[in-house]
Amino acid sequence: MNRLTTSQGEFDLARFPENPRDPLRAWDAADEYLLNRLDGGDGGEPVRPSGTVAVVGDRWGALATALAAHRPVQITDSYLARQATRANLTRNGLDPDAVRTLSVRDTPPERVDLLLVRVPKSLALLEDQLHRLAPAVHEGTVVIGSGMVKEIHTSTLKLFERIIGPTRTSLAVKKARLIFCTPDPALPRTPSPWPLRYELPGDVGAVSGRTVTNHAGIFCAERLDIGTRFFLKHLPTRKGPDHVVDLGCGNGVVGTSAALANPDATVTFIDESYQAVASAEETFRANTGPDADAEFLVGDGLSDVPPASVDLVLSNPPFHSHQAVTDATARTMFHGARAALRQGGELWVVGNRHLGYHTQLRRIFGNCVTVAGDPKFVVLRAVKR
Repeated sequence: MNRLTTSQGEFDLARFPENPRDPLRAWDAADEYLLNRLDGGDGGEPVRPSGTVAVVGDRWGALATALAAHRPVQITDSYLARQATRANLTRNGLDPDAVRTLSVRDTPPERVDLLLVRVPKSLALLEDQLHRLAPAVHEGTVVIGSGMVKEIHTSTLKLFERIIGPTRTSLAVKKARLIFCTPDPALPRTPSPWPLRYELPGDVGAVSGRTVTNHAGIFCAERLDIGTRFFLKHLPTRKGPDHVVDLGCGNGVVGTSAALANPDATVTFIDESYQAVASAEETFRANTGPDADAEFLVGDGLSDVPPASVDLVLSNPPFHSHQAVTDATARTMFHGARAALRQGGELWVVGNRHLGYHTQLRRIFGNCVTVAGDPKFVVLRAVKR
């Protein structure tokens, strides 16, 4: 937990799920800069939130919590961000219903009077979000974006300019920067180019030549990433009524491959990204028959999966949390997999060789073998004894 001090007040904040040993904060200088700017903290005119306040891309609820008195609408692609927001509101004695949380898949408000955008890591996700919100923005809407300097590029500003209106940036403060955008109602309204679809190569096992759907924000949305490609070539060959989990499913290509290779399997696709789970469902439905059995869950890893109910977990764990490099997500996935697996059940993981996942898996499962490897990636298997 950490304490954010702004002109709106002081707030105790934590990421979700809360981990006292996690050194990463639930807010950064970009959040702080934006909140202070609303009260004229940089010498500009104060912005008095009124009407509908929309907070987009709030990473751990810092912005929504600080602005709870204005009853904002929070729009996010992250299940964990929504949970963190609710927890942080409660933690600070605020009404949990003061913030209306929407996913990026939900219909946005019809009218937005103050639009605050925390610039995401994915330029594609930003593009899709701005397209979705453009109809709600009017001539009097105040639009302010925020991000760390390393997150804001010329391409970022061009998106605001092309979709919303004339755009400028602030000076940098604590390596953070603000984006000021003036809505131009005369701009032509064009549809979002997302989702994208592409055909898989012919050397990736059961899904060779199949078409994958990618909504905005999915990792490597325009092509198959090399780690997943390596994993697809080395997936286990199994038959029978297995319960398989594609953990951190992204566009669902791994779970779909497992389903095609074993039509008797039931596959559960899990990700904390709403865009990912939507992509996985479209990928699966487009490539399997009407009787194929699958479940699609947006959630915190395997926390909603009953213990000892799974035969096989397949995962390509992320090793970034926004801009921070961390193995915390992978560790959580590994512990969750052990709890969810039946005796004799297996976890198969692909990862960059340098991440050293084998050490963690041996500590958690008591065993780990290398199934395949190349100079960059390894596929590992751990069995629940």
